[in-house]
Amino acid sequence: MVIAFVTVQTEGGGKEKEVLEEIRKTKGVQEAFIVYGAYDIIAKVVAESEDELRIIVSKGIRKIKAVNSTGTMIVVES
Repeated sequence: MVIAFVTVQTEGGGKEKEVLEEIRKTKGVQEAFIVYGAYDIIAKVVAESEDELRIIVSKGIRKIKAVNSTGTMIVVES
């Protein structure tokens, strides 16, 4: 099992809530929150493998309209 935290930057204009709703519907996303700071959203993603994680991020989260960029931090030790 792979756990990762994915940071998301969205387009301006108050798109955060729309993006958050879509991220929460994405397979593998356990939790997601709007945050203040360098990023707009942070999501906890759990996948069976790093390949599955890559698919969730690249074909799921990154494809959501109004997502400008993502960053993925894979948990090394929990």
